[in-house]
Amino acid sequence: MSEEAFNATAWCLEDATAGYEVQSVENGLCSAFAYTDVTNAGLDVFYLLFAAAMVFFMQAGFAMLCAGSVRQKNVKNIMLKNILDACGGALGFWSIGFAFAYGGATADKKGFIGSSGFFLADFTSGGDLIGWFFQFAFAATAATIVAGTVAERCKFEAYLCYSLMLTGFVYPVIVYSIWSSSGFLTAFNNDPVFGSGMHDFAGSGVVHMTGGITALIAAKVLGPRIGRFHDADGNLLPEPHSFPPHSVALQVLGTFILWFGWYGFNPGSTLGISGEGVPDVAALCAVTTTIAAASGSVSAMFTDMLLSRRSTGETMYDITMCMNGALSGLVGITAGCSVVEPWAAFVIGIVAGWTYIFWSALLVKLKIDDAVDAIPVHFGNGIWGCIAVGLFAEPTR
Repeated sequence: MSEEAFNATAWCLEDATAGYEVQSVENGLCSAFAYTDVTNAGLDVFYLLFAAAMVFFMQAGFAMLCAGSVRQKNVKNIMLKNILDACGGALGFWSIGFAFAYGGATADKKGFIGSSGFFLADFTSGGDLIGWFFQFAFAATAATIVAGTVAERCKFEAYLCYSLMLTGFVYPVIVYSIWSSSGFLTAFNNDPVFGSGMHDFAGSGVVHMTGGITALIAAKVLGPRIGRFHDADGNLLPEPHSFPPHSVALQVLGTFILWFGWYGFNPGSTLGISGEGVPDVAALCAVTTTIAAASGSVSAMFTDMLLSRRSTGETMYDITMCMNGALSGLVGITAGCSVVEPWAAFVIGIVAGWTYIFWSALLVKLKIDDAVDAIPVHFGNGIWGCIAVGLFAEPTR
């Protein structure tokens, strides 16, 4: 390349970086860097594709966490149920779920459920299609929360029906209420409730609380595993029996995969990256997500250590508390990750760890058997995450 062409190319790249429309230089090199509406749309589609793929990869995290937490004889069964969550979730959300969640919503009315877009009818643009894929990944996440709770005692057929029902109807009704522009709790309506509506940026309530309360109901209906609180004859045990996990390595792997997936879950909920100020929001989400997870893990583990030392006189560090504390912090920050400062994320994570310990102990006291403690993590901290928005949100964000 000549010196003149090289300089022209350098100027072109400088202009493109600044966001200006530029002319092609040297075989169209710079035309690829011109910021146009088409380019921005393509960038947003790719961003959502990448974020949704990360969220969908959380299915592998849930699978590994569940596999490591149950007894070895039940691993194959729980793996099948995790695959069915993805399959049932895709079919349910494609056929009716997405239509119920967003169909026909407008900001000048309020309703209970969507009524158009069944089977993705008339969905042809990249923006519409990638929007469905991103929302499907969220729906599948809500469904798979229950898999661990009901592990080792739920029939295959019943679980498949549950997965279809949750992604096809239950979850979409919640989504319509909070995330569509016609929901009675949404902040996107022209007449939002209490003048502001509910702020749940990435789904502490919509996704995690929904999955958590579903898990609570399922655990109560199914009852505990034999040997957890009662022996084979139905006699109450003096102390609840814990079933040790068969693979701590799989548990830790699943935890890290989920943590990784959360960077698609929270920053990806900007639903794009090209708009003015949107990159700043996505970056803030990544920071607050990280801090809340870390502080939740430390909070749960060290608080449990202090409680154990007080009751037994021994100092023990429980890796389960460390893992579930991190997940609790992630759930707790999900609603407000875009509107709180990093210091607030630290506080939210600390309280999330305590919330997990409280709910975990409460379930044992109520003799509700949760094989992976999904209820304390997702339901308990889903509640806390929604409350934390009101306590820590910055009005300027």
